[in-house]
Amino acid sequence: MAKVVPGRFTARIEGPFVVFIIGMRVNRLWAFHKWVPVATAMGGMLKELYEHPELGFLGNSSHMNMREVTQIQYWRSYEHLEKYARGSHNHLTAWKKFNQSIGSDGTVGIFHETYLVEAGKYECLYGNMPVWGLAKAGEHLPAVGMRETARRRLGGQNDPAVPTPPQ
Repeated sequence: MAKVVPGRFTARIEGPFVVFIIGMRVNRLWAFHKWVPVATAMGGMLKELYEHPELGFLGNSSHMNMREVTQIQYWRSYEHLEKYARGSHNHLTAWKKFNQSIGSDGTVGIFHETYLVEAGKYECLYGNMPVWGLAKAGEHLPAVGMRETARRRLGGQNDPAVPTPPQ
């Protein structure tokens, strides 16, 4: 289990970046032969991405509920993400297999959302959390001074609405 870091923290990442949310939904629970290969394909892709930082992948977090597996991923640029998705990597192989074995039969759903984030046009806060999300992909910093409030993290000025607990 990840180590909890007591206190309030934020994240910083240099330049623009991409947030990519990708996942699958099991629509027919008993169709194991359909959804298990889709679920396991992500492991090979993540291994490949972590082993090759030049591909532009910065980090991810995984989330599961009863029927869905979701990845929140951070990428250096849309060009990196697109090149990976369309290149001769594990993703292209998995995509082809999905289209051949599942296609539009309805047993397994897939989804993705892509957000292009301009430099400095984001803010985040982590209170008493392990290093998570953007802080894991970029820098994990104390949320003090100019990083104390959401408005300050976005470059503005204001006072905290409630007193910040001491670190």
